[in-house]
Amino acid sequence: MIKHLAILAPGLLGSSVARAARERGQAGRITVWARRPEVREALRGQPWVDAVAETPIAAVAEASLVVLAAPVDRIIALDQEIAPGLAAGAIVTDVGSVKGPICAAAAQHPRPPGACFIGSHPMAGSEKTGWEHGLSGLFEQRVCFVTPAENTPGAALLLLENFWRALGAKVVVAAPAKHDEIVAHISHLPQAVATSLACTLGNQDGDWRHLAGNGLRDTTRIAAGDATMWVEIFQQNRDAVLQALTRQEEEFSAFRLALERSDWAAIRARLERGKAWRDGFRT
Repeated sequence: MIKHLAILAPGLLGSSVARAARERGQAGRITVWARRPEVREALRGQPWVDAVAETPIAAVAEASLVVLAAPVDRIIALDQEIAPGLAAGAIVTDVGSVKGPICAAAAQHPRPPGACFIGSHPMAGSEKTGWEHGLSGLFEQRVCFVTPAENTPGAALLLLENFWRALGAKVVVAAPAKHDEIVAHISHLPQAVATSLACTLGNQDGDWRHLAGNGLRDTTRIAAGDATMWVEIFQQNRDAVLQALTRQEEEFSAFRLALERSDWAAIRARLERGKAWRDGFRT
């Protein structure tokens, strides 16, 4: 159990962390801070909140675990702001979907004795945003990356891993750069593909979408995600996403060439290869 959990900028993920920690008895006390006064006021009295702080420094003053749930482009500045005011031995983590730049910057922020930053990325987002949409079961059976530095204390890493497992997540430990390579392919590339498909169809008759089956709904669902959030993600993980896009473009080009040549054996081989990969998902 975490004696005092502080969550800064609780949107969908941050509020879900708080709800899950409270429901599963993983935090003795939960303090939150939100940038906008009206959000702080709305959070007062929520059953998963014990206190609402007026400043980030006040929120983390006595916390043993701090979760930074701000947008990716604000996490670094927020960590720098709170670092001097942490309690000795406190652990700071985040929920950002890019880890390399965040972890590198956090390593430069002076902290009290024993305090440290360890990156996290729960693969449990949604096309919805805002603390109102948080769910206590959001992390159940979802992968959560934990990205320690080479000098991360073993006890701190173990505590953070166990915290995410207690919320229902399946923890995967990876270096920040390896994490960014992985998610560029399994998360950021699918977003780019879904968005591009939606834009392609957006140039056609708008009524066509109403004639489609579930296949189109399934493949374009994430195109409904928040544009501001995804611009920030693509900015932070630009190089890894470009590499993933190059591989995708090569696949598209090969498919198109086979179709132009009426090479049905090549088309079948790709369809079977794609099916075999999709069938390999764990149930």
